[in-house]
Amino acid sequence: MENVIPCTRLHKRCGTSFLLFVMIISMVVFFFVRTDDFLLRLVTRIVLVPVIAGISYEVIRWAGNSNSKLVALISYPGLCLQKITTAEPDPDQIETAIAAMKGVLEDEPE
Repeated sequence: MENVIPCTRLHKRCGTSFLLFVMIISMVVFFFVRTDDFLLRLVTRIVLVPVIAGISYEVIRWAGNSNSKLVALISYPGLCLQKITTAEPDPDQIETAIAAMKGVLEDEPE
């Protein structure tokens, strides 16, 4: 328990940060992909969803593997959003997480 308490709840590769990147990257992509036809706009949005998710995933992955100042700047909005959407765990939650992790490590020792 004493090893877990000093750790932060904020992480550059959190799903909250991923969703923020998806929103930002989709705004940029759809700014350049414009059409007035409703059906064509619908099709391009559906087709570009995997592209946007892939770009977002690669940005988040890059952020998790680097400690540069650029990464810190790019990751900052996601970390701020995590401060809003998450709370520090209480001792009971920490104990439950430790017990769950021990169970996983017993089943998968690698």
